[in-house]
Order: sequence, then structure tokens, then C-alpha cells
Amino acid sequence: MIRITERLSIDEREIEETFVRASGPGGQNVNKLSTAVQLRFDVARSPSLPEDVRARLVRLAGRRLSNDGVLTIMAESHRSQRTNRDEALERLVELIRRATVKPRPRRPTKPTLGSKLRRLDGKTKRGNVKRLRQARPDD
Repeated sequence: MIRITERLSIDEREIEETFVRASGPGGQNVNKLSTAVQLRFDVARSPSLPEDVRARLVRLAGRRLSNDGVLTIMAESHRSQRTNRDEALERLVELIRRATVKPRPRRPTKPTLGSKLRRLDGKTKRGNVKRLRQARPDD
């Protein structure tokens, strides 16, 4: 079990890892070894995620989420397969952790009387400046 928060954890069997050849650092090994990891997590069918967390995770995932509801995370910045694997898993955990945070509801506020008066005063002054700039017809 991979622990996300105190109450939420996901099973390792829900995560699928594929190792592919990475671009970037690695010298001669970059052509021989599959050090990059492609981590897949099925958000749409995961039994571990509550519905509200699932909905927020879909929003947070953005283009990393396929049409089937599968989240794909690619990690290839390190030369070691194990380090890339750990990094991809940590990024998944962090993304799910961010999805568990419920957004605070917005409370609509009204402008104060002082701010209304300042706004109207500014509009009046600006109107006066524009009025003074107008050309006066000669009588």
C-alpha cells in the first residue's frame, strides 16, 4: 500500500510501470538501457479514490490524463532506473495529495462604502479633466 494521507492509500497493483529508453543524460547507456519510467494510474476505475478526490484529480492532471481516465507520468531526468521510478511515484503521490485538499468556498463580499465613494470621486475628477480639455466654441 502506498500511503497518500492518513486516511487515503492506494494499492501498488493499481499502478502500472513501463520502462523505456530515455533521452538526455546517460552517455553510452542511453542507447542500451531502458532507464525512463512511464507510470500509469487508472483514475477513472481506481477503487481507492473517493469521488470528490477523483474529480479534483481529473482537473489537476490536465493533459497527463488520457480520454480513458488513465493518468500517465513520465520520469527520465536521472540515469538510474530506480531513481526515475521513485521520482515518478513521488510525483503521483504529490498530485493525489494536492487533490485531497478541499477548496475553501468563496464567500461573496460587497464593496465598502468608503471604496464606493473613492471610486465615484475618482470618476468625477476624471470627468472634470476631460471636460476641461474639450475645445470651447468661440462666441
